[in-house]
Amino acid sequence: MANKLTKTELLRKYSNPGPRYTSYPTVPYWDKTGITESQWKDSLVYSMEESNETKGISLYIHMPYCDSKCYFCGCNSIVTDDHSVEQPYIDALITEWQMVCDMLPFPPKIKEIHVGGGTPTFFSIESFTRLFERIFATSSIAEGTEFSFEGNPKNTSREQLQKFYELGFRRMSFGIQDFDPHVQKIINRVQPHKMVVKVVDLAREIGYNSVNMDLVYGLPKQTIETIKGTVEKVKEIRPDRLAFYAYGHNPHMYPEQQRFKKEDLPEGEEKQILYELGKEMLEESDYEEIGMDHFALKTDSLALAAHNKTLHRNFMGYTTTTTQVMIALGASSISDSWYAFIQNTKDPDEYMEAMSKGTLPIIRGHLLNREDLIMRRHILNVMCLFETSWENESMDCEEMESVVRRLRPLEDDGLVILDDKKVTVPPLGVPYVRNICMAFDAHLWRSDSLSKAYNVSKNAQMIATQTS
Repeated sequence: MANKLTKTELLRKYSNPGPRYTSYPTVPYWDKTGITESQWKDSLVYSMEESNETKGISLYIHMPYCDSKCYFCGCNSIVTDDHSVEQPYIDALITEWQMVCDMLPFPPKIKEIHVGGGTPTFFSIESFTRLFERIFATSSIAEGTEFSFEGNPKNTSREQLQKFYELGFRRMSFGIQDFDPHVQKIINRVQPHKMVVKVVDLAREIGYNSVNMDLVYGLPKQTIETIKGTVEKVKEIRPDRLAFYAYGHNPHMYPEQQRFKKEDLPEGEEKQILYELGKEMLEESDYEEIGMDHFALKTDSLALAAHNKTLHRNFMGYTTTTTQVMIALGASSISDSWYAFIQNTKDPDEYMEAMSKGTLPIIRGHLLNREDLIMRRHILNVMCLFETSWENESMDCEEMESVVRRLRPLEDDGLVILDDKKVTVPPLGVPYVRNICMAFDAHLWRSDSLSKAYNVSKNAQMIATQTS
């Protein structure tokens, strides 16, 4: 019988950090010796032969430059106002794309593109035109594509929007974070509501059919009132999709975060209450929680995919496009053949130097074994379908007994329903899907850090210090 914990008690018990599971195994368990160039190439060719014709590929392009630094940001970015960096970086992206194409026995069929950053709209129209003309000239385009890019409301122009539209982009995303002027000032992300409305209206006027906004909770000086004000303004704009992320405070990794005073940061239960408030307000306005941290209007294709059990998740987040291969270009980018991962060097100069020499700039990676592939599928199922089963022999392995044992405390709290070789996540468990997925994370449970952070005899919290 499930424990009858209150919502507050559940929040307090399970409000600990854990991976976002955009990959499995998660990045902390990769290393420089995790995969060789030849292993990566073999896995990519094998996976492309399996899936290119029927599914196509996803393509991610990382643009690392920004003209100012957001103090909360944990993304790989370089602050500069020197636009002479554009040409050599675009040259490097084109070189890397050609290197990938040269590995393959046939042209890639592109199903999905996402351009992220950094600030992609830091780059000129001419730069993007040159890049995509080369990519499209050496590939084919699948039917029903989803092309999207991230823009900063402060520097996204009509001309950029028009050019992206002509290149086939129909979705765009804006990092809003918070609309409160005081919060914006302290995180160095000042963009008035009117400015955002103007650029969104412009995009819709041109013909974009999907607008996403990123919000962050747990930022310094955020309160119940500031979250209310932000969500009310978001509802006025009515984006088709929303990401509502938790702020990760890691000042040892990101020096700009050292500017924030600990007493100004909502933490633990106080932080989770901000999320619950935002979620409640969004759901009252026809938004649906389709997965961890993500919402969509009930009429949006992402919400429909969630209902139809066709939702997918990769390093770009939740998507309606179920591809097996994701090729990623640029500094820090992570490519995924399904059977293996590789990550490029994070330093743009090192990346460009590697491209000039014609060498892959791999700093780490991982070649998945049978257990990895099984756990990866289970975690993906839980993330996207809120259920998974190991009735089929191909989804079963020795580790599943330990997984069930780790799921029992969550079953006691009503967060999962365990049947014979199947687990289902009920509505109560959806906010804790990350904790549920951690039960399948064999690498996490075998790590030394988990034994220090998790005491099974003491409590049933699924605590981890690693993030992906």
